[in-house]
Amino acid sequence: MTPISDASESVLACCLERDWTLAVAESCTGGLLGGSLTAIPGSSASFIGGVIAYSNAVKTGLLGVPREIIRSKGAVSEEAALGMAWGVARVTGADCGISITGIAGPDGGTPEKPVGTVWFAVIWPSGEISRLYRFPGQRAKVREQAVQAALDLFLEAVNKGRQ
Repeated sequence: MTPISDASESVLACCLERDWTLAVAESCTGGLLGGSLTAIPGSSASFIGGVIAYSNAVKTGLLGVPREIIRSKGAVSEEAALGMAWGVARVTGADCGISITGIAGPDGGTPEKPVGTVWFAVIWPSGEISRLYRFPGQRAKVREQAVQAALDLFLEAVNKGRQ
């Protein structure tokens, strides 16, 4: 894994090179992903905004994740992550979306979804990808690892010929 700042810069360069815009939808990271992108000078050329969808009401109301997905699969699920990524792209008009939804802890985990469980989704003009990770560590470490994983997943998806 590359450091967060390097990965953020690479994501923005990738978008700029393809003339894509990017938006993010974050739950458990609470804005850290957007913050990592806007820490890069010139980020406004590609990054257009984000939504901190901490509550299910924001996931369903603003981002359009179907309530049935939240009820049946949960807010921390592949379906919710994909819905968030597509939703943030739709509401912002972005070409690409990255979403993060998970359980950073210290509370909220279950045997099926323990603390550190995080779902990611990336959408871009010709595709989508989602992935589940289970990160070790305390809350701050889980959130940091989640931001890194989201950036790396975006780069993996769009740089492996899935454009």
